Amino acid sequence: MKQRFRVGGMSCAACSAHVEKSVAAVPGVREVQVNLLAGSMVVQYDEGACDARKIIQAVESGGYTAAVDDGKQQAAGRAKGPQEDGELREMKTRIIVSAVFLIILMYFSMGPMFGLPLPGFVSGTEHAFALALVQLLLTLPICIVNRKYYINGFKTIWHRAPTMDALIAVGSGAALVYGIYALFQIGYAGAAGNAELVHSFVHDLYFESAGMILTLVTLGKYFEARAKRKTGEAIAALMDLRPQTANVLRGGQEVSIPIEDVRVGDLVVVRGGQSVPVDGEIAEGNAFLDESAITGESMPVEKHVGDTVIGATVSKSGYFVMKAARVGDDTTLSQIIRLVEEAGASKAPIAKLADKVAGVFVPVVMGIALITAIVWLLHGETASFALTRAIAVLVISCPCALGLATPVAIMVGTGVGAKNGVLFQSAEALENLHNVNSVILDKTGTVTEGRPVVTDVKSFGVEPEDLLSLALSIESRSDHPLADAIVRYARGKNVRERTVTDFEMIEGQGVRATIDGVRCMAGNRRMLLAGGLALSRSAQQAGEEFAAAGKTPLYFAANRQVAGIFAVADVLKPTSRAAVEALQGLGIEVTLLTGDNKVTAQSIAEELGIRDVAAEVLPQDKERVVREKQAKGRKVAMIGDGINDAPALARADVGIAIGAGTDVAISSADVVLMKSDLMDAVDAIRLSRQTMRNIRQNLFWAFFYNCIGIPIAAGVLWIPFGIGLSPMIGAAAMSLSSVCVVSNALRLKFFQSTPKPAVKPEEKYVLPKEETKMTKTIKVEGMMCEHCVAHVKKALEALPGVTADVDLASGKATLTGDTLPDDAKLTEAVEQAGYKVVGME
Repeated sequence: MKQRFRVGGMSCAACSAHVEKSVAAVPGVREVQVNLLAGSMVVQYDEGACDARKIIQAVESGGYTAAVDDGKQQAAGRAKGPQEDGELREMKTRIIVSAVFLIILMYFSMGPMFGLPLPGFVSGTEHAFALALVQLLLTLPICIVNRKYYINGFKTIWHRAPTMDALIAVGSGAALVYGIYALFQIGYAGAAGNAELVHSFVHDLYFESAGMILTLVTLGKYFEARAKRKTGEAIAALMDLRPQTANVLRGGQEVSIPIEDVRVGDLVVVRGGQSVPVDGEIAEGNAFLDESAITGESMPVEKHVGDTVIGATVSKSGYFVMKAARVGDDTTLSQIIRLVEEAGASKAPIAKLADKVAGVFVPVVMGIALITAIVWLLHGETASFALTRAIAVLVISCPCALGLATPVAIMVGTGVGAKNGVLFQSAEALENLHNVNSVILDKTGTVTEGRPVVTDVKSFGVEPEDLLSLALSIESRSDHPLADAIVRYARGKNVRERTVTDFEMIEGQGVRATIDGVRCMAGNRRMLLAGGLALSRSAQQAGEEFAAAGKTPLYFAANRQVAGIFAVADVLKPTSRAAVEALQGLGIEVTLLTGDNKVTAQSIAEELGIRDVAAEVLPQDKERVVREKQAKGRKVAMIGDGINDAPALARADVGIAIGAGTDVAISSADVVLMKSDLMDAVDAIRLSRQTMRNIRQNLFWAFFYNCIGIPIAAGVLWIPFGIGLSPMIGAAAMSLSSVCVVSNALRLKFFQSTPKPAVKPEEKYVLPKEETKMTKTIKVEGMMCEHCVAHVKKALEALPGVTADVDLASGKATLTGDTLPDDAKLTEAVEQAGYKVVGME
């Protein structure tokens, strides 16, 4: 069982590492992932050996709080916002209080160094005790408002799992305790009249160090929290898409109810300008819906009765009643939100190194601080000097930068991906994608539209408008996908639909019917031959040309004469070629994988500029093609529709599903392209590479900062150069490091998607090339054999612009051309060849 928990009290990577270690030790727990940024934990465990109560106990035994996440926060949509605002307001208040007292404290502690006068009651050696007491009283409010560092820090030390709060608590606490010790020493020395000792301890109070450390750390955490909050903006934006109420028909009355109360089967009313509350199907009415937030489709989509609608899309105009099909966490939007959250919460393989280091970092740092103090004392330095070096080591050693390096970049990367319609199932998928050097593309629905479209129309002996009318009339009765393509095209030309009787479908061949009393048929070449119709040479040649181009020719005949040919094909998506070029530009090998015949596959591959083609591949063999690529050492990404490509998607190093967020696609792939646009696969790879580069930068600077900062704080530059690092500067540097890491990760928010080629709406599909050549039929008398046919054909084609198709059986010559000579010239040409023209039409 997999269950999500909310975890409180975590402040750094060491905290999350300790929580993971504590929960992983519980018998029955198989896997645990803690998200420091979201304060959440996902645990997979065996219900027979473990339960949620034991997991919560394990977290609490480590000094943290935990509770089962029931998902109500997501359902409420904006429930998390006020809580986060309250935390930021509380931190801001602490900063203001700390800053006010710190400024006054710095005046009393360091004012004389800058020539500033002190009040008489604290100036001079005789008033040194009063000066120290004032500094203590000014430091205590700072310690009190920031007491959470002491509470959390010493609690984690008690549980033998020290965190960053422990470093701050020990560092500032040591400075405070030493200052109180110096205060008593000043009192004793003053009573004894030892002015020299009083003067010495006045300069070793360290109250300002304690106050400065707490103030700067809080200031850094405030900026860090504000920056981290921006990493979740993508999820917040998705949640804001969801309306809070829905208008539902109950008992014949329209009532407004909270969206979480909508049930499957409810009839929901949606008017123009309103958001669709849940997923469902239109039962009444129609509308134009803006689906850009979910599918990326820029143009509003017209929806009618029976069409599916997606929650969070917006009705631009119209009125409809829909039947709720998926509500609550089952809606497409909720699935997207959950997917983005889980991807942000998961850990990339590169994060394991940082986690291992963070888990032992704080104890090691505390050991280094202790050793530093001992070494300086043995070297003959004063206790004050040794304590200063040790405190500096404690406060400059920030495990936050190390712990934030990976999760912040992952969260920003997955959020930016979601904003651009690219959903990563996990951080591992985001990392693996950057190594991909071979992409296998499924053809149908991936590089092509996934549905047939009319690409060419050629008529023989009839007007194009009459051919379209014939095609619409006969094919509108058929439910074949190719018939649907022809009907869509013909209706787009606004042609008249005629009366049809005796309609009949012939399996594997086509359809036939009587249209306005004329016997007609439509289908493949096999159907014409079975019906005893002979193809003219021009019709036969056109059909072969269409087939060679990977298109399906459909023949239409009326009164036993071929009237025309429609070429139908699954055309390329507008961005497919540009996407292939972009992938190749990234140094990626592209392979086209399809079950189509080799001729069609090669034709599509040539259009795309792909050299590697695997054709006539059965669905069960697609996985084998992926495996063969991997055997050659390639890192393979398979891009398909997530249904019949499931085995190949699972086998690939990264499976990328095209398919507008369908359930099957989301469950079967590592990455989902919501817009069904191949160009988004390019963006997914680019985003993965940029995110990994960002993570490496963060990890480098986090390691580099600690490797340089800790030795300097310990005093390695003191003996050769006399350079030391005060705890105050260490605290500022520590806070700055975390802010820098988060800010660097936020640069990913400026990721720009690959520019897509401009496509006009009317150019979305390949427009048919209509042949509008003139045609004429001549009845010729006197032809006895094929030699006669050849003589007549030669005589006619000698005329400019004429193509002749002469048929011996019917005694007819069919002429085509952009322009045709007049009847007199045609008659003259035939008669000069020795034959007689007896009719012309």
